[in-house]
Amino acid sequence: METYTIGQAARLLGVSSDTARRWADAGRFPTRREGTRRIVDGPDLAAFCVQVAQEGGEDEDAPYTSARNAFPGIVTAIKLGSVGAQVEIQAGPHRVVSLLTREAVEELGLAVGMRATARVKSTSVFVDRT
Repeated sequence: METYTIGQAARLLGVSSDTARRWADAGRFPTRREGTRRIVDGPDLAAFCVQVAQEGGEDEDAPYTSARNAFPGIVTAIKLGSVGAQVEIQAGPHRVVSLLTREAVEELGLAVGMRATARVKSTSVFVDRT
């Protein structure tokens, strides 16, 4: 299972590390200690990313930009069929859904809670494991 530091979680959520710490301290998402670092489990962070996006985030005017149509985020859901698959990525306030082959999902080793980047070109969305 992939894990994240508070700083990494903050970047995926599009907030400051201080805000992520306050949210964790308030019990909005669980953390645990590994030495001196606070760690968030990927599936817990994925669920919280979806919750924050549905709430509309803390600051709706904060810009969210992507370089060359890349949307870095966290995998929040995967639905596998016999041939095809559906992958959902929460990229800041954006929910990106991509349809790709089951084989591609398996080759990338995608799992809920892991970082991934959705790349958009016209009407196609490509997913890169990051």
